Parts: sequence; C-alpha cells; structure tokens
Amino acid sequence: MSRISPYFKELKASGKKALIPYITAGDPSLDATVPMMQSLVDAGADIIELGVPFSDPMADGPAIQLACERALEHNTSLKDVLNCVRKFRESNTKTPVVLMGYLNPVEIMGYPTFAEQAEEAGVDGVLLVDLPPEEAGSVEPLFKKHNLDSIFLLAPTTSDARTKLICDHGSGYVYYVSVKGVTGSAALDTEEVARKVTKIQEQTDLPVGVGFGIKDGETAAQVAEVANGVIVGSVLVNAIADSAKNGLSVEQTCEKLSAIISEMRQAMDSVK
Repeated sequence: MSRISPYFKELKASGKKALIPYITAGDPSLDATVPMMQSLVDAGADIIELGVPFSDPMADGPAIQLACERALEHNTSLKDVLNCVRKFRESNTKTPVVLMGYLNPVEIMGYPTFAEQAEEAGVDGVLLVDLPPEEAGSVEPLFKKHNLDSIFLLAPTTSDARTKLICDHGSGYVYYVSVKGVTGSAALDTEEVARKVTKIQEQTDLPVGVGFGIKDGETAAQVAEVANGVIVGSVLVNAIADSAKNGLSVEQTCEKLSAIISEMRQAMDSVK
C-alpha cells in the first residue's frame, strides 16, 4: 500500500483537507527541486505532485509547458526525477509523492523497470495524462504490485458512466479537472465544481482532488469546502519562472513558494 490512502484517512480524522502542490522536476534546476519539495511540505503541503518534464505536454497551458522546456534544457530525465524522490526520502518518509506526466518517458524506460525503480525511490502514485483506464489493463496490476496508486483525471464533460469506470480503475485519489481547457486557463466556477464533486463522491469512496483554476487562499478555501483535496500548480510554476527571470536564489524561490502555500493552508484550515 502507498502512503496516499492512510494519509487521507489521517487528514479526515483531523478535520483537514489535503493541499497538493505541483512543481516540475528540474525547473529551474535539478538542484532546486528537492529543496522546493521540502519547503512546500514545511509550509503545509500534504502530498507533492512532481511533474516529469516532457516535450509535448498536451494537457498543460503555457506556464507548465515552459516549465517543461526549462527542465529539458537541463536534460532532466525520468531517472533524474526518480533520483529527486530518493533524495527527498532521505529526510521525509511520510509525505506522499505522485509523479505526474505522460506515457512516452515511462514507455522508453519500460513499465516493469519504471514500476520497480519508482517503488524503490519512494514514489506513491502515478498520473499519466495520456493513459486512460481503458488502455491501462496491463499497467494497473504492475503498478499495484509495486505499491503505486494509479490516479486518473475526470473532466467537467465526463459522463456518469465513464466516471464510474475511472473511479473503479483508480486508487489513491481521483483528480477532477475543474475547468474545460488546459492548466492555467479559465476561471473557477465553484458552484459547478461543488455539483460535480458531489456526483463523483456518490460513485466512489476515493478522495476527490480538484485542480485547475486555484490561484490563492480564497479559491483554495472555496474548493476545500466541497473536495477532499486542493491541487495547485500554475501559480507555483509561474512563481518559479519569475524567480528564475529575476535571478533569485534557491532559498529565495523556496520562500516565495512557501508564502503561497502557507496562505492556502491557512485559508483551507479556516473552512468549517
């Protein structure tokens, strides 16, 4: 079993919702990745989604596309990403880590090799954007064997029947994409999110994490009222890009990320 399900149970028992930040490994540098992960946890993050850079991140908007480009300029590979998790585990054995990315790097490494090395490194879950449950038949058992949760995406346009299919195949949590479009696009309609999350929760016992469109403490708190987890990415990636543009140190970049997550954590914890 991965760390994810027990962690959600622990949060529920304490009346808290999961705060799940996303950053791209290797952006702005590999050396900065682990310190940023640590700073996010110290500021109140519960689960880390660590992006595996890919040259064609089709579900992502300009912010994360550029983050992938910056990471790839440093030749950041899937092996490098796994090494980041290994280093993170030297000081943190509790916080779940989910790798988020696309099929190509995993296929190149080979599913059995990836699953074995991901487990050894301390990865808890895998979200491959372009791997739908219909095509994951041989992958899910392999991931399960190596204690890796298979996390799938749900969209506002996903039918009830397909929602049930996805939830039946998934584990750890399901990721509800709260807006139509790519990451960083459109505005958050919290009433619509509440309606959709309620329908999802009627079909599964899995926690529901909501991402896309969450940019500050106010929106994080609104989502925390209806979902089990709040997933935030583009605002953090933009802060990292701004830090790199202005020549800030790793420590200064970590401080910026900590400030964003701390605000969200406080806002979420104020929700009754």
